[in-house]
Amino acid sequence: MTDPERLKREAAARALALVSDGMAVGLGTGSTAKHFVALLGERVRAGLRIVGVPTSEETRMQAEGEGIPLATLDEQPVLDLTVDGADELDDRLRLIKGGGGALLREKIVAAASRRMIVIADGSKRVACLGRFPLPVEVNPFGLEATRRAVSAVLARRNCPDDLRLRSAANGTPFVTDGGHLILDAHLSRIDDPEALAADLVAVPGVVEHGLFLGLATGAILATSEGLVELGQV
Repeated sequence: MTDPERLKREAAARALALVSDGMAVGLGTGSTAKHFVALLGERVRAGLRIVGVPTSEETRMQAEGEGIPLATLDEQPVLDLTVDGADELDDRLRLIKGGGGALLREKIVAAASRRMIVIADGSKRVACLGRFPLPVEVNPFGLEATRRAVSAVLARRNCPDDLRLRSAANGTPFVTDGGHLILDAHLSRIDDPEALAADLVAVPGVVEHGLFLGLATGAILATSEGLVELGQV
């Protein structure tokens, strides 16, 4: 296991200690969340009784393979805990998520959770959000009109107008589990995440954006010096 993967697994193992019998647990998506789902599967096979709600089809398939009992958010509308990764986070637990394309379901699940714990390696901690491209999930209908409206929002916020339609590995547009497209905004820095989030969500055609504000209650970061915890873990 490479050093970055070892660090991710250490953070996932610490988060696993927060899970107890009878919990409803949101299962995140991404490279770090995969470690958590794998470790949770080991605990389930050893007798832990929980139900999981996956945030993507990818996570659903992994969880099923691990033998984790699953429910939909309609069947389990309130969750005790969600454990998910992040592409970036600051010390106020503001996040950029969506590098894996699951931001809409991830945000819905996080909002339905009493607690959201972020697990990541220490490189994801930043002083200012924006180095990682901000995903903006959009409806395919009227894509060019929506792109222009998002560009206008970025201009008003003095952000670079560098929007790129995300592509899949085969070169075709990436399509989310919900059938939407993603515009990645390469911004370098986001000085006012709350204002930008409010402006983006007001654009017709924008389904969701990757700024997760006021959702994470704690974070577990694995560094070469050990685990660092932010917020309430």
